[in-house]
Amino acid sequence: MKFYFIAGEASGDLHGANLIKALRAIRNDLELRGWGGDKMKAAGADVVKHYRELAFMGFVEVLMNLRTILRNIDICKKDIAAFKPDALVLIDYPGFNLRIAEWAHAKGIKVYYYISPQVWAWKQNRVHKIKQCVDKMFVVLPFEKDFYKRFHFDVEFVGHPLLDEIEHLQNNNPQSAFRTRNNLSDKPIIALLPGSRKQEIATMLPLMTQVRESFPGHQFVIAGAPGQAEDYYKTFVSGSDVKIVFGQTYNLLQSATSALVTSGTATLETALFRVPQVVCYKGNRISYLIAKRLVKVKYISLVNLILDRIAVRELIQNDLTVENMKSELRKITLNETARELMLTDYDELHDKLGGTGASERVASALLKISGN
Repeated sequence: MKFYFIAGEASGDLHGANLIKALRAIRNDLELRGWGGDKMKAAGADVVKHYRELAFMGFVEVLMNLRTILRNIDICKKDIAAFKPDALVLIDYPGFNLRIAEWAHAKGIKVYYYISPQVWAWKQNRVHKIKQCVDKMFVVLPFEKDFYKRFHFDVEFVGHPLLDEIEHLQNNNPQSAFRTRNNLSDKPIIALLPGSRKQEIATMLPLMTQVRESFPGHQFVIAGAPGQAEDYYKTFVSGSDVKIVFGQTYNLLQSATSALVTSGTATLETALFRVPQVVCYKGNRISYLIAKRLVKVKYISLVNLILDRIAVRELIQNDLTVENMKSELRKITLNETARELMLTDYDELHDKLGGTGASERVASALLKISGN
């Protein structure tokens, strides 16, 4: 049996890899091919294009790279047609994946979607396309099932795969080993997660590193994104004592006291590691103004969205100043009451996300509905 995977970001690569491992644990004779990253390749998929070549964010940036994006879509269609899979497994990344889903459905290829596009936030009209061309949707956020129900589309809530990844790490990786391996001192760690794309890093990291001088008793460590060169980060931290670690974001969060986090999946990851955080976002001005008119959610952090209230402070666009970052970081780093309040909210968040075993549930379902 043959599955073709498409993941366009680092988080999709991680969850795709864990799903591939779960599939291979059930059946080792599967042929698995697709677009993704190093983790999917290590798990046993034949990765033909790396997600680092696909990452464009924001309205302006997408328009500037539209020719490349359309060429990639054409290349992907041709590769799928040559591979002749029994089904596609699409992981988030909607701008690209929904185009592929529509084409594949017209070709009679089964389409399974794991980790829903954030259609509940904006472009809700995409739900109609999803209903037409997706045979089965597996969602990982608890409110998504009710959202799709409003459109008469039955989806399956499988729990969040991050719970498995984090439980495994906490059981198998002592924090002391992480510090020793990366030549870190005994000082408490403040983690900096400036995003995974060059545009995000260039905007967020200079602001984040300016906070350092107000926390002399702490060490600042950057979570380097897969696919980004160390030299790129060094252009922003040259001459400082800020450290950079690659491929160790979860180890970093496991050891951190607090964090500055660019909005996205990283906000949820940070919360599940029980690290008090300040959520930060600043984008291209035109892209931000367009998004502000279109986005239909109250918060940019998944933590706040799932809890449906402000549990973590969000500093967005003009509110994202060095002084505001310092002020909010002091609260969650040095004020024990503020820290405990956030950790209590994190406990509630964990309960809402369901139990472990998401990858195994999806793997079993994929094989069952595919007739194997």
